[in-house]
Amino acid sequence: MSDPKEAAKRLVGFAAVDRYVEDGMCVGLGTGTTACWAIKRTGERVARGEKLVAIVTSAATEKLCGDFGVPVVPFMSRDIDVAIDGADEVAPDWALTKGGGGALFREKAIAIAANRFIVIVDDSKVVDQLGRFPTPVEVVPFTLSWVQRRIPAQFPTAKATERVRDGQPYRTDNGNAILDCAFGLIPDPRTLSAALMAIHGVL
Repeated sequence: MSDPKEAAKRLVGFAAVDRYVEDGMCVGLGTGTTACWAIKRTGERVARGEKLVAIVTSAATEKLCGDFGVPVVPFMSRDIDVAIDGADEVAPDWALTKGGGGALFREKAIAIAANRFIVIVDDSKVVDQLGRFPTPVEVVPFTLSWVQRRIPAQFPTAKATERVRDGQPYRTDNGNAILDCAFGLIPDPRTLSAALMAIHGVL
């Protein structure tokens, strides 16, 4: 593989499945360019005869599972033995920025429900402090204008930009909007997360 970054993603995606997934497990599979490699490896294991099933974080991941031959079951129909997903940033205290792929709510639901959660990233995602990558915030569309005004009012240096794709407002698989919020460096991610979650309309 000529692209070193893509080779690193393949390495960590394959390694996570090889180290943490056992025959008979139910695996939570994430969304994004790194998680894609974990999906591919899971498909290879299924092709070898292993009885694996997946619970998926997005419609895009469900399609990839179909392409790679991984059976998909509904959320909470099985205990999730291990969930494997990427991240946009990882800080030294294991704080994460996630949601660049637009699957925030489902990714978090599966991570919380899983018995074990494995984050796979290449070294470009490891940072000293979160904030280089905008923080994605999933919002109920009815409250979007309120939340978009409320975030910079509460955090004066922040800029909250509605995500657009192909010239249209982006909507998640759950029909929600995403605000990509530039806060600058984030010294206390836990406090920021709690403050954002307290804004009515933020998921």
